[in-house]
Amino acid sequence: MSEIVVVGGGFAGVWAAAAAARLLKGARQGVPGGVGETGGAAGPEHTVRLVTPEDDMVMRPRLYEADPHTMRVPLDRILGPAGVRRTAAAVTAIDTARRTLTAVDRTGGAREIAYDGLVLATGSRLVRPEIPGAGHLHDVDTLAGATALDAHLHALPDFPKDQSEDRPEGTPAPAPARWTAVVVGSGATGLEVATELVHRLRTIAAPHGAADRVRVVLVERAAAVGASLGAPAAPVIARALADLGIETRVGVTVTAVEADAVTLSDGSRLPARTAVWTAGVRAAEPARLVPGRHDEAGRLEVDAFLRVTGVPGVWAAGDAATAPTGHGHRTVFSCQYAIPLGKFAGHNAAATLLGVEPEPFAPGPYVMCLDLGDAGGLYATGWERAVQLTGDEAKKYKRAVTEQWIYPPLDDGPELLRQADHRLRTRRSNPV
Repeated sequence: MSEIVVVGGGFAGVWAAAAAARLLKGARQGVPGGVGETGGAAGPEHTVRLVTPEDDMVMRPRLYEADPHTMRVPLDRILGPAGVRRTAAAVTAIDTARRTLTAVDRTGGAREIAYDGLVLATGSRLVRPEIPGAGHLHDVDTLAGATALDAHLHALPDFPKDQSEDRPEGTPAPAPARWTAVVVGSGATGLEVATELVHRLRTIAAPHGAADRVRVVLVERAAAVGASLGAPAAPVIARALADLGIETRVGVTVTAVEADAVTLSDGSRLPARTAVWTAGVRAAEPARLVPGRHDEAGRLEVDAFLRVTGVPGVWAAGDAATAPTGHGHRTVFSCQYAIPLGKFAGHNAAATLLGVEPEPFAPGPYVMCLDLGDAGGLYATGWERAVQLTGDEAKKYKRAVTEQWIYPPLDDGPELLRQADHRLRTRRSNPV
């Protein structure tokens, strides 16, 4: 039996497994648009297996929102109807010479899994700082982290009073630590966390008469907020932050965290019960197990067909890969690339197994779409980030992407395989 093994249950992994299953099924049935037209052939002995320690596909782009525990979809309801096998285990070793990997299940038992083609789609992880009190930092990098933050926010009314909350009647109300949040990092994730936190905190504080005492501070090491998101976006972001009353501290970073305060590198100390770290990501650990070339973020270098450079039989997709986009740039950490990277990698792994020509990676144009909380949104296109939509229209588009378009079909194998065609784009080209 020949088997394609996909490691990782996120966007790239799910769509890689679906795309591989689609091509193999098309070859068995001689379906036009599969590989029958290219002369390939497949038998029932060709299978696809997904290896991941998680039972659910996490809708990671939505973890900055309230109720993050709902942002997941059972993997077996996505891939099971398409005939993809699933092994609930974490990969701890990969032997690319023998074409085997070692996976450890939840009981601690280890097993060896052989592969004919391997697609590594293990995503990325947040780089947490090594500073005093780092354990007090929250994040939205994982479902567990986002759920812990949500529980923390809802517990704020039960925290002991801050000294600043005891004040003479009629005096101005300062922003106490209880209702203050510090968000570190002003990339896309940091901005979405900070802008959404204003509404989330006010909703929780309102029944206690403290909605007007909510304070959100955005901390950025660079000289300007959102500098990595392009100059055209800067005034839109600045206006949104001002409208929401979000304070900014630039040119500094966090040096220490306490349960009720955050210390910055300029020596200032911010009373705050909530601190969220969003600064910096790199490829998750399994990428290091493959002996290919890695970039500074730990991603595997791949060619136009998403084959890992110098490692036969291995493809990489999603945040585990750095791939050429065909526009003079390389892919960035984003689900807009994870989905097509997964489809192409899965397709090409199956094509190689069948002895047919692989397809070069051909993503759609780069776009940037941000949710800016109650201030609306921002939609920009191209690597120059030319702003196309702002406000409510941009937010409407962002919501359509995250609440509809990126969700895979459930309990519907034929529809999943149809959508797994690498020639189909999940993202619409016209947001209006």
